[in-house]
Amino acid sequence: MMTLEFCWKRNLLLLSIIYRITSPNFYQQNSQISNPKISLHSSMAVERGKDSPLSPTSPAAHVVVTNGNGTGAGLAPSNANYRLRLNPNQDHRADNYDDLGMEFTPLLFSSLERYLPPNLLDVHRDTKYKYMRDILRRYSTEGDRTREQKHKEYRQKIVSNYQPLYRELYTMNPSMFFVQSFLKAFNANEKNKDESIKSIMSEPAPGVYTFDMLQPRFCEMLLSEVENFEKWVHETKFRIMRPNTMNKFGAVLDDFGMQGTLDKLMEDFIRHISKIFFPDVGGYSLDSHHGFVVEYGMDRDVELGFHVDDSEVTLNVCLGKQFSGGELFFRGVRCEKHVNSETRPEEIFDYSHAPGRAIIHRGRHRHGARATTSGHRINLLLWCRSSVFRELKKHKKEFINFCGECKREKKGRLLHSVAERKKELLVGEGDVAS
Repeated sequence: MMTLEFCWKRNLLLLSIIYRITSPNFYQQNSQISNPKISLHSSMAVERGKDSPLSPTSPAAHVVVTNGNGTGAGLAPSNANYRLRLNPNQDHRADNYDDLGMEFTPLLFSSLERYLPPNLLDVHRDTKYKYMRDILRRYSTEGDRTREQKHKEYRQKIVSNYQPLYRELYTMNPSMFFVQSFLKAFNANEKNKDESIKSIMSEPAPGVYTFDMLQPRFCEMLLSEVENFEKWVHETKFRIMRPNTMNKFGAVLDDFGMQGTLDKLMEDFIRHISKIFFPDVGGYSLDSHHGFVVEYGMDRDVELGFHVDDSEVTLNVCLGKQFSGGELFFRGVRCEKHVNSETRPEEIFDYSHAPGRAIIHRGRHRHGARATTSGHRINLLLWCRSSVFRELKKHKKEFINFCGECKREKKGRLLHSVAERKKELLVGEGDVAS
């Protein structure tokens, strides 16, 4: 059974390649791309859907994704003469590599193509493919590629054998999925869209936003689809992966064909919300997701311990059914260093679920779920991640601007510095008077 969030790992791979290969030193030391192997981010193996319990402290996993799309033949140029660009050519329309039987995902090639030097952008597709393939082989082990292939086969086996109950759920249809207030906010013109989105949001606690999102009919259909999938799993005795290391019940929606729908949900809606409310953890750069449902009740998971999510931004929407309890409790945003630090009174917030209503917050916002005391509660979760944010965060030496404890430490240092400066000035004035 696979335990890696492969698409995310590919994005970090892509970023790391770009960071290294844009350096002239890389080409001076490595004129033949197929020569010595470089083990880059060998410790990046990340458990898919991994929640981080708050005790003991464990650093958030580094992960990522790519988008892209491109064609002919030729010899790959020497890397001694060309190097990747640090900034992608956003106007370039990448070739489509879907028809090539490749050891790497086609999307990775389409994404990497935008970083090629200008004199390589318009050469034949096969030339670009060979050039990029040789680069990628240096940054990906045979084991990584084998695991990725097995994961693709796992998903394909499910999709080939499972018969969906509602095929309309597998393509994004905003008018069928979302309530009118949500649609209206996002249909505003670009000039007014930010304010329109803000108008439907409530902020009951700092950094926590709630809003009406899903239609009752959509919730019913998705619940029925999940029940149908679980029935198929039981009847076929198919072993499936659960959403994460803390939830023993529920299903990964991406695994049985809903990845496209959730991609559009993140790209067309959640990205914009993140740009407005969470610019400090990636904002609009969200580029991958982990989408799943969790189930709570007396014969399911009952509660969820205090933890942080493996995401930059988490969307959580209650689908139903009838239930009591199950409140979320929040206890402040923390970086890896301060994840187990004490909670301040102003950081305490409890939230009660309502079907169709969404709550969105930073993944590093510490939280848990109280016991569902009766009935069944089922929630849709979308963990949204940014490869750019994660790569840049590794280079940040001091304070993390979204962490409550970092902010307090920074303020403390500033006050101390001001006090010391005042003291020096007073001593100086005293010496002058003497």
